[in-house]
Amino acid sequence: MAAILEVQQVYTSYGLSQVLFGVSLEVAAGECVCLVGRNGVGKTTTMRSIMGLTPARQGHVVWKGRDITRREPYEIAGLGIGFVPEDRRIFADLTVWENLDVAARRPRGDGRESQGWTLERVFDLFPKLRELVDRQGGHLSGGEQQMLTIARTLMGNPELLLLDEPSEGLAPLVVDHLKDQIGRLAREGLTILLAEQNVDFCLDLADRVYVLEKGHIRYEGTARAFREDESIRAQYLAL
Repeated sequence: MAAILEVQQVYTSYGLSQVLFGVSLEVAAGECVCLVGRNGVGKTTTMRSIMGLTPARQGHVVWKGRDITRREPYEIAGLGIGFVPEDRRIFADLTVWENLDVAARRPRGDGRESQGWTLERVFDLFPKLRELVDRQGGHLSGGEQQMLTIARTLMGNPELLLLDEPSEGLAPLVVDHLKDQIGRLAREGLTILLAEQNVDFCLDLADRVYVLEKGHIRYEGTARAFREDESIRAQYLAL
């Protein structure tokens, strides 16, 4: 399958602190790809480089054959890439409904709204949010805020969903529930790039895996090969 997202030899830094050293990865339409690694290895920086929030100093980010490396974040979002940040960034003073409504955007393509994400489809995926529709975002639990952040991003009808550490800080039962919901998105054909340090979470969802270590890609392969190869597990499953 041809890649719709290509990260090509990206080098990114914060001031004098170099974080990414020639990171390259690809995501094809309909794939769920996981970028796995410990805290501090550059997963979030990779996501931010794709979104233009921390632009690459060298290399290229290519979306559907178009170089978007120097585009502004709002332009990149407008091209069809949705970002769910690790820190969630919900609007604490707005209700669940208001958080969702402010992000609503008509689907791309032929414009048939039934194919896009609406409040009803979001509430079908996250029934808990329907119950909390009038509650302010700042009064939600961590798991509820994570659901709201993903739902809000889906309301923008992205073609690619970037998920940065979605399981971080959540209770195990909440993580399992969230994994089921992300799995449903993947089965429905939404293209996903998932950054996680929870290896089991990744392997239950991903088609392919990249391992990031100290700003370098150290491994690339299928999730099945990563799970089944003992030498790979011994080297990386301690992450």
